Amino acid sequence: MHGNFGFGCMRLPMKDGKVDYDTFCRMADTFISSGFNYFDTAHGYIGGLSETAIRDCVAKRHARGDFLLTNKLTAPFFDRQEDIRPFFEGQLSACGVDRFDFYLMHAQDRNNYRKYKRCRAYETAYGFKEEGLIRHFGISFHDKADVLDMILTEHPEIEVVQIQFNYADYEDASVESRKVYEMCEKHGKPVLVMEPVKGGSLVDLPPEADGILRGLNGGSNASYALRFAASFPDIAAVLSGMSDMAQMQDNLSAMRDFRPLDDAEMVAVRKVCDIFHSLDLIPCTACRYCIEESQCPKGIRIPDLFAAMNAHEAFHNWNTGYYYNNIITGNGHGKASECIRCGKCERVCPQHLPIREHLKNVARTFEG
Repeated sequence: MHGNFGFGCMRLPMKDGKVDYDTFCRMADTFISSGFNYFDTAHGYIGGLSETAIRDCVAKRHARGDFLLTNKLTAPFFDRQEDIRPFFEGQLSACGVDRFDFYLMHAQDRNNYRKYKRCRAYETAYGFKEEGLIRHFGISFHDKADVLDMILTEHPEIEVVQIQFNYADYEDASVESRKVYEMCEKHGKPVLVMEPVKGGSLVDLPPEADGILRGLNGGSNASYALRFAASFPDIAAVLSGMSDMAQMQDNLSAMRDFRPLDDAEMVAVRKVCDIFHSLDLIPCTACRYCIEESQCPKGIRIPDLFAAMNAHEAFHNWNTGYYYNNIITGNGHGKASECIRCGKCERVCPQHLPIREHLKNVARTFEG
C-alpha cells in the first residue's frame, strides 16, 4: 500500500444518475500520480455502479500492479454458502480484475455475523485467498468492542479490520471508536478507517465549531478530521469518499505530506466534538444503505431527510423547509410521515439508528 490514504468509492461524482466517468477518471489519475493506490468499493455502492466505474476508469486504464482494490461480501446478496462464489465471481467481472487485494466481510455486527457463520462465509471467502483470488482477508465492522473481540477470537485468520473512526465518534458510547480501535490493537490487526469525516458532518460544521477550526493554521475542516484519524499508530489507511476534484485536492494536500495533529489542533477538535454532541444531531453518515440495500417501499430519501433535520438544528436560518418540501420529497419520494414502519431500513443501518423514531421527529418538524 502506497501512503496512508485510500479512495473510498461510495460517493463518486455523479451526472444524470450515472457516475461521471470524465471526472472520476481525472480523480483516479490524480490520486495515483500523487503516490496513492488504494481503492475501496462494494457491490451495493451506488447500486452497483461503483464497481463498474472502477473497471472502466481504473482497471482498464492502469496496470494492475499500480492499484490495490478492496471489495466486500455483503449480506443482502447471499442466503446460502452456495451463493457466495457466484456473487464473488460476479464482483471480479464487474470490477474488471482477476483478484482483489483485500476482501472484507461487510458491515459485521452481532446480528449480521450470525448469517455469515450460518452460511460459512468466512471459510468460503478465506478459501478464495488460498486460491490466489484475494491477497488479504478482513472485515468491516459496525458494533461494540466486545463483539469485535468475539469475532477476532473466533477468526484469528482475519488480517485487517475496517472501522468507523473519527473525532466525533472517538468517545461516543454508541459507536465506541476508541474501544474498537484498541481491540484491533489487542489482537494485532492493522486498521482501515472509514467515515473519517462522518459522512460530511465534520466538514459542514455549526458556526461556533467552524470558527474554532478556522482559528488554527489555515487547514480545511476535512483536513483536520483526516489527520486526526491518521495520527494513530496502527492506522494502515484512512479512506475518504471524494465526489469532486476540489475535495480530492483538499484531501491530498492534507495526506500527501502528512503530519499528525499537534497539541493545539487536538484541543481544537475536542472543543468541536463537544459542540457537535451538544446539538443532539442524528448521527447519520449518509452511507445510503437504507436506500440502496433495503429498498424503502415508500421511496423515502432517509439520509437526505436526516441531513435537512440536522441542518435545521445546527443552522437555524437555513431554508430547510423549502428544501424538504420541494427537493427531497415528491416525484415518488415519500415524506417522513409516509413511513409504514416496516423496519427494513433499520435492519441494514450500520449505525443501528432508530430510523423510524427519527422519521417521526422529522415529520413533526417539517410537516407540523
